[in-house]
Amino acid sequence: MTARTSGGVPAAVLCGLGSWLPPAVVPNGELAERLGVTDAWIHQRSGVRSRRRADDGTATVAMAAEAGARALKSQGHGQVDAVLLATATPDRVTPPCAPEVAARLGLTGAAAVDLSAACSGFVYGLSIAAGCIAARTFERVLVIGAETMSAVVDPEDAVTAPIFGDGAAAAVVRAGDPGEPGALGPFVLGSDGGGAELIHIPRGGSRTRYRYTAEEPHAHVRMDGREVFRRALEHLDGALTRAVEKAGWTPAEVDRFAVHQANARISRSLAVRMNVPEERWLSNIAHVGNTSAASVPILLDHAVRDGALAAGERVAVAAFGAGLTWGATTLVWPELSVDA
Repeated sequence: MTARTSGGVPAAVLCGLGSWLPPAVVPNGELAERLGVTDAWIHQRSGVRSRRRADDGTATVAMAAEAGARALKSQGHGQVDAVLLATATPDRVTPPCAPEVAARLGLTGAAAVDLSAACSGFVYGLSIAAGCIAARTFERVLVIGAETMSAVVDPEDAVTAPIFGDGAAAAVVRAGDPGEPGALGPFVLGSDGGGAELIHIPRGGSRTRYRYTAEEPHAHVRMDGREVFRRALEHLDGALTRAVEKAGWTPAEVDRFAVHQANARISRSLAVRMNVPEERWLSNIAHVGNTSAASVPILLDHAVRDGALAAGERVAVAAFGAGLTWGATTLVWPELSVDA
């Protein structure tokens, strides 16, 4: 469907938002004894107190469809031209998840594709949606971040097991005017493949294949936490600063920073580096953990429902993840209808 906006290049405008979390809550105490640590140790190092876990019958497609349905409801109707699904934990290696999600939402025939940019996937998805809208290829795009991180986390690894959680969230963007509330500002995107092994799953791809033997180790995410922390600060600081500058703002003029919930210490350190009060940094990591590509949209949805984010506020959004990848953008928050 071609965008109906006339005149200049249409902007991608946020017009729908929704999230879904598995009902099972896993508190730190459930992990601490097995990992040989304490509840306080986990919270002090990461900011996480609990996370959600999908049961064995719930995978990424199911969660993505639930979140997508809520975002479609938020925009006021169920129609979009395309579905972009950011995930590092697809149900299967192939086929992609997005077409199945689209079918579950009654969108059979819509363009649908998976995106792989790990924790930065949702921001990359927004940028692709914005580009397609600017090119008048689509008028409305559903962008979803969904992760079943429990499927790839080693339950015995004290570095990753306490941090990651499961969940999904989605946003609808439509063609609109660059000056209206909800219009996504310029994007800042980047990558550094030299850090590919800092966050990775060693097995399962074409480089190191499964042999399906009893001796074959499971495919679990591995992370160099110290180096990831250092690089996340560097690249998030740079991306946020450039995105805010491109919007014509200063960091002091940003009302809310919505940054990927990788670790509470990252947000606190960014606040210091950018000389922005910590209370302007949205946070929900305490109760959901790091949900990878779903982190940013879950954070935004929760902030709206909790009253921490209001229409008219200037917002800077950013994420950093495996790859290494990072991205940022800005918007003035619009009026949205979301479930309480």
